[in-house]
Amino acid sequence: MAQSWYNRLTNWNVESLFARAPPPRTKRSIFVNETLPNDYFDQKGRPKKDHVYITNQVVTSKYTIITFLPRNLLEQFRRVANVVFLVIDILQFFPRFSTISPGLVILPLIIVLGVTGVKDAYEDIKRHQGDRRVNHSETLVLDGGDWVNPNRMGKKSKTFVRGILSQAKKLTPKDRTQNAEEGAQETDMEYDTDNESHPRTPSGHSRHSWHSHKHHKPPHWKRALWEDIRVGDFVKIRNDENVPADILICATSEEENVAFVETKNLDGETNLKSRNAVASLTSLRNAPACARADGFNVDCEAPDVNMYRLNAAVVTKNGTYPVVLQNTLLRGTILRHTRWVIGIVMFTGEDTKITLNSGATPSKLSRVERQMNPQVFINLAILLIMSTVCGIVDSLIEQDKFPEGAPWLARDDRSDDNPKINGLITLINGLITFQNIIPISLYLSIEFVRTCQAAFIYFDHQIYYEKNGQPTLARSWNLSDDLGQIQYVFSDKTGTLTQNVMVFRACSVAGRLYKGDPERSTDTVEEKPLVQEKPATNIPSTSSNPSDSSQTTPDVLSVSKVELAEHVLAHFHDSSLEADIQRSAESDADQAFSRSLNGFFSVLALCHTVLATVDPVTHAVEYKAQSPDEAALVQAAADVGYVFRGKDREIMKLQTPFTDGVEEYELLNVLDFTSARKRMSIVVRKLGDEDGQHRVFLLSKGADNVIFERLRKDESQEFKTTTQRDLDEFASDGLRTLCLAYKVIPDSIYEEWATRYHNATIALHHREELVDEVSAELEQDLRLLGATAIEDKLQDGVPDTIADLKRAGIKVWVLTGDKLETAIAIGYSTNLVARDSNLIVVRGGEAGERYSVGEQMLEAVEQFFPDCGILETLAAKGFTEVRSEKQGERPNRRQSTAGWSDLVGTNNGERPGGFILVIDGTALGNALNDSFNKELLLQLALQCEAVICCRVSPLQKALVVKLVKEGLKTITLAIGDGANDVSMIQAADVGVGIRGEEGLQAVNSSDYAISQFRFLKRLLLVHGHWSYARNGTMIINFFYKNIICIGVLWWFQIYCAWSTQYVFEYTYVLFWNVFWTLCPVIAIGLFDRFIDADILMAIPELYRFGRERSWYSLRLFGIYMFDGFVQSVVVFFIINYAYRSVSARTDGYETYIYEASSAMAISAVTIANTFNGLNTHAWTGWVWFAVSIGTILIWAYTAIYTTISPGWIVTPVFGNYHFLFRSSLFWFSIVLVIFLALLPRYLAKAIRRQYWPTDIDILQEILESQLSSRAGSRLNSYPLQSLHNGGPLTEAASRSVTDMSLGGMQTSHRGFDFASEEGGVHMRRIQSNLSERRRRTMNSQGDGENTHSQGETGLRRALFPSLSRSVRRKMRLPTK
Repeated sequence: MAQSWYNRLTNWNVESLFARAPPPRTKRSIFVNETLPNDYFDQKGRPKKDHVYITNQVVTSKYTIITFLPRNLLEQFRRVANVVFLVIDILQFFPRFSTISPGLVILPLIIVLGVTGVKDAYEDIKRHQGDRRVNHSETLVLDGGDWVNPNRMGKKSKTFVRGILSQAKKLTPKDRTQNAEEGAQETDMEYDTDNESHPRTPSGHSRHSWHSHKHHKPPHWKRALWEDIRVGDFVKIRNDENVPADILICATSEEENVAFVETKNLDGETNLKSRNAVASLTSLRNAPACARADGFNVDCEAPDVNMYRLNAAVVTKNGTYPVVLQNTLLRGTILRHTRWVIGIVMFTGEDTKITLNSGATPSKLSRVERQMNPQVFINLAILLIMSTVCGIVDSLIEQDKFPEGAPWLARDDRSDDNPKINGLITLINGLITFQNIIPISLYLSIEFVRTCQAAFIYFDHQIYYEKNGQPTLARSWNLSDDLGQIQYVFSDKTGTLTQNVMVFRACSVAGRLYKGDPERSTDTVEEKPLVQEKPATNIPSTSSNPSDSSQTTPDVLSVSKVELAEHVLAHFHDSSLEADIQRSAESDADQAFSRSLNGFFSVLALCHTVLATVDPVTHAVEYKAQSPDEAALVQAAADVGYVFRGKDREIMKLQTPFTDGVEEYELLNVLDFTSARKRMSIVVRKLGDEDGQHRVFLLSKGADNVIFERLRKDESQEFKTTTQRDLDEFASDGLRTLCLAYKVIPDSIYEEWATRYHNATIALHHREELVDEVSAELEQDLRLLGATAIEDKLQDGVPDTIADLKRAGIKVWVLTGDKLETAIAIGYSTNLVARDSNLIVVRGGEAGERYSVGEQMLEAVEQFFPDCGILETLAAKGFTEVRSEKQGERPNRRQSTAGWSDLVGTNNGERPGGFILVIDGTALGNALNDSFNKELLLQLALQCEAVICCRVSPLQKALVVKLVKEGLKTITLAIGDGANDVSMIQAADVGVGIRGEEGLQAVNSSDYAISQFRFLKRLLLVHGHWSYARNGTMIINFFYKNIICIGVLWWFQIYCAWSTQYVFEYTYVLFWNVFWTLCPVIAIGLFDRFIDADILMAIPELYRFGRERSWYSLRLFGIYMFDGFVQSVVVFFIINYAYRSVSARTDGYETYIYEASSAMAISAVTIANTFNGLNTHAWTGWVWFAVSIGTILIWAYTAIYTTISPGWIVTPVFGNYHFLFRSSLFWFSIVLVIFLALLPRYLAKAIRRQYWPTDIDILQEILESQLSSRAGSRLNSYPLQSLHNGGPLTEAASRSVTDMSLGGMQTSHRGFDFASEEGGVHMRRIQSNLSERRRRTMNSQGDGENTHSQGETGLRRALFPSLSRSVRRKMRLPTK
């Protein structure tokens, strides 16, 4: 019961008290050019709460002006010590218990609360500034004319900045009118009609002019702040602008009202997604049309966290039109390659999907701080026991001695002063006397030390990114010690591990390998001239939308150069390839190779969904692709002379080095890529053949195993073997591969197949399965052309960083929105997946399906971890599903997948590299929704070295972090760079944001901000290790030094009738935590260094001391407390015995109490400071100063304070110096006490270091022996390096994947990736055009819509047994 109560107390969140109750989220109807119905208002004419929408203001800060004081005080009073001191300080306001001025008594607590509050306020002001930058972004909103938005919005929140400014800048009505008139002339406005657009007026800002002048101007677009956008507003988004809210698309500038958006901030993917307008609203293409449109309303479902689903409908007088996610732009996305989009705001602020997937800013406490609370409770219990004992014994003594007429009990017979009540008063006085056992200055010291540690991180030049001039920034100063205890790292992929750019590295064509010219720099960005310049007059224009094209922008067929596509880092150059292409054009060339070479790059240039446009500034061809992969492939083809010149409806145009003109291909069918198919194909008819045959070709690209099993039976085995070898080489370098193939289709066969394909596309049931089946029929008997290799450019140092984190015993999980293949490929290239790892894939698994997620995971447990006790653990926790599953017989899944040609043997699970779990978003969602599956997932993940979660939403990222954090009670760290990572960053114990190119959403919500993923290594292994070791050691030494003081006071109670009197003069107690003993513990927190940074970076295994909580634990707390009590015994009883046995004075008089207590005080201070020094590992000048300054001060204070005459101030120790310093007993007792008190600790440290050294002790001895002056550079030559795991990736042939959704089948994997949008509107638009033509030719109806282990594999407790033996044998490092 007590434990449950304590857990509820410590887990209570302050934010839950101050969080505003969210407004009711119900279905809504947005009215456009219509008045609100009467039932939207109550009897008083006020709008009902259900129809008042949240503003578009988003606040990630914790405090406001009103809530700062109460919320911050509540957060600080979660520290038990603060509550105890508040009670004790209040007691001292009563004269009965007063020691000194009550104001001085409470001053330390006020200082602690004030300093901490200022720090918290500073941190939150930074959050407010970030919020302000977002909320004060601008976008174009419809204004003017007769247009009025009838939908009602709530009030905006006032924050620190906004609240202060609003009070300081209140304007009179006259001022507001004047400002409105002036602002109306400066506001950004844009007028447009059906045929023309007028330039904007000069830039300005005025929110006051919106309503006061809107009826005096025709409809136009006006710039407004994001926080002022309302539900129902028409907005106009321009190219490369961020979308301010969840918006319904009415019209776009592109053909067929298509828009392209980048959703990186939502799902982490950089490939473009296509969106299209609602068909019934496409006429709203300008401001007048929007303002004068016939009234309609948009019926929406309630705001939903599901990022991949949205249901709504547009209701007009002509009917109801469905709205799905494909018709919307979500907040957080960025408009790309689209001149403009006009839309209607559907959801704002906290109702947007990205905000619903983000949590409120949490109040985080470090593990050390959470561990301090039970230790403070222990000290509080000791305080209560000591005070209670004093109270009881004092009461008993008074009751015994009062009848005897004891002189000190004279007149103790009153109601408020008698032996019975005095026991209670003594108890309360005991709380005041012994209060230092709970050190209030500890919290202030911790805050100061952590602030300095944040500064150390800020000024560390090794984690300073010179490219953008950004240092590593600690945004939350109270989590530095958690950096040294991280056990799990959850990382986003895109922008965190990768740079979001692709490089075409190599290709294998007809058995010949082309790896590019090595002297070419991948960092060079240049424009590639076309092989042949074609004058515009010779080639007809193919502009798809002349009305949208600038008169000065040339046609795509007339330009003479190609610029790098977005997210493509460099052009591809290979001298030998260029020479082969030139030779292929000659008459005596190898015709077979020439055909293969031409076919390879023709497939590369045609089999895609890329758009070719002309940059209006550079007048160069620019490729706009849905994925960086496709852009890199088409770019590479253009670099060698195969230039894709765009598409006019179904006619694709290709320029090659072998023809003078442009080849034309009629696009007949697109067989779309899916995760199951792992390939994409197009069917084209070549036009303009010399023989007039117009042959039909199937062009395919896909994963190597999928393409190879579909090749012709008579394909050259030598060619296949060569290509396989090249693929292995590509994969071993961590490159992502594709195979290219083709075949010629006779017209009769194609016509027959086309009919079946058309019927499949219009089927009402099982359409996707039928389409895949018919597509597979055509994709047979292919001719292999070759393979490509693309590098998804990683950030610098990512593989080394992940490898070192794994060596440090930290488990790394990758949570990404990318597809499964992409995630696995990145796993290999980043060293997350080792060369000899086994992959367990869990995907899909909807409830009721044949292979549910639970069945897949149970199969994995039984197949790979039968002896790990997972099922027994689940059964012990009361999950009956385990017993029912074991009693029943699950289907034999291996039989269900017979016929797969990519089985690789039976040794999966026996490889030495361990297991990697890969799970997709669907399976993850099903697992998290069921308690049994959730626990099973956690237990299975514990047996794996790493976990990769793909296709996950932002909310799922946060749920995964919480699953591990709460299920295992471990310290977690989440790192990301986009808005889709905010919820994950907030859910983790430590959140790290990367300053990426896509905004500061992640940084604004993080605890630490870095510029490169590789900086995480030093942040954890060096700063984390140092901070945790320093803070932990400082805290236990802080408790220790106070125990000495309290122990001496306690032992004195034996001789003062347990009356809670001070043995010291009061100022010695008052200054104990201020002057005498504060500096050494502060020095430990700031300057102690257990091992140098270069050693920590070179040997990540040393990080285990933090993971195992070696520097701060209840055991260490008990040891140090025991040390303090023992030393207090030595100090008090030896000195007390010495001074009581014989007179310390030469005149023979009895000694005064303060003569002995002064010796006790000086001895105790010297012992405490020296003891802290013994626990310090790096004795710098500052440490020497800190250890000695307290001792020097107390000697000086004793000498000066005892000489102050009563004429200045009355003190009880005046003249003490006359007796104190002349007594030999004083000097001898101090030396003896210090020696005896410190001897046990010194001997214990020496014996342990000699006979049971830790790894750090061993390394320290090496460094101290002066043989490691070059340790940082020579460490790699020492035998320690034999422990280093990892290294470069080798042959991909050793990799093995077990896909549990396929019944536990083993498949080989080469890092294949195909990042394109499945079922996207761009692909559907192509399919739709082709389907229209089929309907015209076949006279049929339809549409073509296509849609790691708890028993870790970690390190041995003794990392370096051979080193230990070597040191004990006094072995020396080799010298040059």
